[in-house]
Amino acid sequence: MSEKSKLPVLVTGGAGYIGSHAVLALRDAGWAVSVIDNLVTGFRTAVPEGVPFYEGDIADRALLDRIVDEQGIGAIMHFAGSIVVPESVSDPLKYYDNNTVRTRGLIEMAVDRGIRHFIFSSTAATYGIPEVTPVTETASLSPINPYGWSKLMSEQMLRDVSAAHRMNHCALRYFNVAGADPDGRSGQATRNATHLIKVGVEAALGKRDQVAVFGTDYATPDGTGVRDYIHVSDLAAAHVLALEHLIAEPEKSMQMNCGYGRGYSVLEVLDAVDRVAGTTIRRELMPRRPGDPDALVSDPALIRATLPWQPRFNDLDLIVKHALEWERSLERPD
Repeated sequence: MSEKSKLPVLVTGGAGYIGSHAVLALRDAGWAVSVIDNLVTGFRTAVPEGVPFYEGDIADRALLDRIVDEQGIGAIMHFAGSIVVPESVSDPLKYYDNNTVRTRGLIEMAVDRGIRHFIFSSTAATYGIPEVTPVTETASLSPINPYGWSKLMSEQMLRDVSAAHRMNHCALRYFNVAGADPDGRSGQATRNATHLIKVGVEAALGKRDQVAVFGTDYATPDGTGVRDYIHVSDLAAAHVLALEHLIAEPEKSMQMNCGYGRGYSVLEVLDAVDRVAGTTIRRELMPRRPGDPDALVSDPALIRATLPWQPRFNDLDLIVKHALEWERSLERPD
């Protein structure tokens, strides 16, 4: 893509785990980037030096307008929101506010200001418990928790708005995101994280006593749940390519899976952590959690056919290695 085609991009939630990697990918590819983040779960240190940073909430329309005026924003990558599934069940209104209502306001601002391209951070939770795996984008969309519904509602708003206005969008449905920037510039720093690989490397470094394994009676080879793990840097690269595609095809919008199409069980992941870290993690076998599918694996055929996406880190041990290196670099107070 020519330099003239690279519109200034606003990354919402750009101080968070996935958002900060998207900022790095955009910068590495020569895009002008600005970040808005309220730092509720993000970290100011995750935003690279030289990237314009605005501390605030996407619900603040006056701030959004100021960013557009100051930075000349032509595209949005939207990562801001809440992501903890059990919390969405106990506090659904928080999720419908953070993930749906505030996204509506952001979309309205984009329409009002003539911003033509919108990349949306969606989730495989929109599929609920799929009848068939690997899951294609044509599968039934039947979320089983408020988190999934909050994201699906935002997808629907984007579809309707793209049909009514001069804006196109891409909703990328993530599977299990893990790992860290290979150069150590960013990684997952969230306290009390629930992501398996993050939990596993914390345990390997003595930051946790054990790892809970929820369910050993699934219809999988070893009885534990199977998931599709994607390296966060490969995911970030997909966002940049999706934006290039939206600019090149301004009349087209897309919804695409982001995964590798290969599943690993909980025990296989923990074995990989043991192997990479040279340790043995204590596993605590627990009852399965309600609503967890036996297996959730993507069919990535559509994204591979649509974008020139060539994953560079499609290897479980490498994902764990990068997560472990990042975890070692973190200095945590007692």
